[in-house]
Amino acid sequence: MEAELLATGVDLRFTQFLILKRLARLGPMSASELARSVELDGGAMTRQLDQLERKGYLRRRPHEQDRRALRIELTEAGTALWLQMTDCNARVLEAAQRSLSDAERDHLHDYLERVLNALRDKA
Repeated sequence: MEAELLATGVDLRFTQFLILKRLARLGPMSASELARSVELDGGAMTRQLDQLERKGYLRRRPHEQDRRALRIELTEAGTALWLQMTDCNARVLEAAQRSLSDAERDHLHDYLERVLNALRDKA
């Protein structure tokens, strides 16, 4: 994924890509929610958020109901970047599944969904 991003002129690490993807798909969330969704510890998440904020792709805003908490959200530049990266994401997924038939892809997606659901149920 990183090589594909670099080829399109986007200087992001895979983890940063995942952070932007989660925010684009799920909307604003707390840093701890975001860290859990991309499986990072708090310190690592803070470093990633700092880098992405410096690049202008996200911002920390006060939570609407809890003034002590912050919500992480994409900026306009972050949203524009995500839209640019969706084609890149699709190309990587297509390349990863190129050797699979349509039926095999359907089975793979079904298996992965079931595994994810089982892991979520266990948490």
